[in-house]
Amino acid sequence: MATSSNEELLQAHAELCSITFGYLKSMALECAIRFGIPNAIYRRGGAASLPDLLAALPVPESKKPYLPRLMRFLAASGIFAVDAPGTTDERADGGATATYRLTPLSRLLVDDDGTGAGTAERCATDLSPFVLSQTNRYHVTAALHLPVWFESDAAAEMPFKTAHGADPWTVFSRDPKINRVFNAGMAADTRFAMSFVVSNYGDAFDGVTSLVDVAGGTGTAARAIARAFPRIKCAVLDLPSVIDSVPADGVVEYVAGDMMSSIPKADAVFLKYVLHDWSDEDCVRILRECRKAIPKPGGKVIIVDMVVGSPSNAAYEAQVLFDLLMMVMTAGKERDEREWSKIFMDAGFSHHKTRPVLGSFALIELYP
Repeated sequence: MATSSNEELLQAHAELCSITFGYLKSMALECAIRFGIPNAIYRRGGAASLPDLLAALPVPESKKPYLPRLMRFLAASGIFAVDAPGTTDERADGGATATYRLTPLSRLLVDDDGTGAGTAERCATDLSPFVLSQTNRYHVTAALHLPVWFESDAAAEMPFKTAHGADPWTVFSRDPKINRVFNAGMAADTRFAMSFVVSNYGDAFDGVTSLVDVAGGTGTAARAIARAFPRIKCAVLDLPSVIDSVPADGVVEYVAGDMMSSIPKADAVFLKYVLHDWSDEDCVRILRECRKAIPKPGGKVIIVDMVVGSPSNAAYEAQVLFDLLMMVMTAGKERDEREWSKIFMDAGFSHHKTRPVLGSFALIELYP
C-alpha cells in the first residue's frame, strides 16, 4: 500500500472536515435566505459592505457581532464573492472591511427582479423557496435516521417514514405551514425548469393540441406551457386534497383524480419530477395509464426528470445527491438511461429520445 505524503494527508484531512461539517453549509444557506442577504446585496446594486448589511438586515442586536463570521463562511463556500485585501487580519475579523457581491449561485436566491413584483409573482430564476423546502426540520430529521435505517434489517420503510411514522405527503398534509413551504419550493423549482424547457425545447410540443400535467400540483408547469403555446389546452391532474385548494385561473383546467387508476385523454401526457418518487413497479403502472390516455399513433409522453450519468462533475454530484434524497424520502430513485429504458419497455412503449435540459435533468419524449 502506497504511503501518502504529508501534503496529501493534510489535504485529505481538510477535505474530510469539509464533508463532515457539510450540514452546516445548508444551515448557513438557510440563514442567508431567511435574513434576505442576497436581496440586500442585489438592491444595493450587487455589492454591499458589512455596515450596509448590518443596517439593512433584520438581525437582532445581540446577534450582529456574529454576522461577519457568517458572511466569511458564505463567501468561503462560494455563495457570495468578496472583495477584500485577504490578509490574515482580514480573515480573522470576518471581513469587516470587505465588500460582498452576488455570484451566479446567490443570484438564484434573489426574489426581486427589479420590477417590484416580489413574492406576488416571483421571477423564474428565484430558487430560495426551493432551498427552504429542502432544509425544513422534517427533511433534516429524516436524513439523521439514514445510518440507523441502513443498519436495521427490519421492513424496508424509508428513513423519512422511520423518523415521522408516515410518508412525506401524509406528514406535510398534517402541517399546513410546512405544506405551504414545500409547495412553494416545488413551484419555484418548476418555474426555473420550465423557463428552460419552453424556451429551448419547444419543439417537444409541436403538433400537441391538448396536454395533461400528471401530478401537476398547483399547475405551475401547465401554466407555463399554456402561456408559451396558447394553442394547447392544458389540464392538471392531481389528488383531490391538492386540487381542491387551487383557485380556478382560467388558464388551465384542474381535474381531481389518481394517476394510478386513470388519466384524462390528451395528445400528450406531461410528467415533471414525478417518476423519481416511485418504485420501478409503480412507474410502470403510471406509464401504462399514460399510454392508455394518448392516441396511437401521434401521442406521446413528455418527461422531465433526471437521467443519471452527466459528463459534468457538478451535475453528476447533484444527480447522486438527489438519488440519496429519494432513498431518504421515498421508495423512488434517480435512474440512468438503461434503467429508464427497461421501465419504458415494460410499460409497453416502442421508443423514446432523451435530451439534456439543465445539466442534471433531461427531457424524454416517449412514444407508444
